[in-house]
Amino acid sequence: MTDEIWKREEIESPCVKLCVIHPESRTCVGCFRTIDEISAWSRLSGDERRAVMAALPTRAGQLTKRRGGRQSRLQGS
Repeated sequence: MTDEIWKREEIESPCVKLCVIHPESRTCVGCFRTIDEISAWSRLSGDERRAVMAALPTRAGQLTKRRGGRQSRLQGS
């Protein structure tokens, strides 16, 4: 007998385990999903997941880089 439960054909998560939410856009800087998309991912249909996956490549350029921090201090020296 085969175990059909573990043979689900789902779209994998785009998570790259760099989970940092941009404070203004509320988008993960690792996978570019919104916080709402991340929290709903397990409940989304295949079509909904495909739509999110199709939108991700266009989001990378939309995040503004944070100013300040270590890199800014090093450049200012």
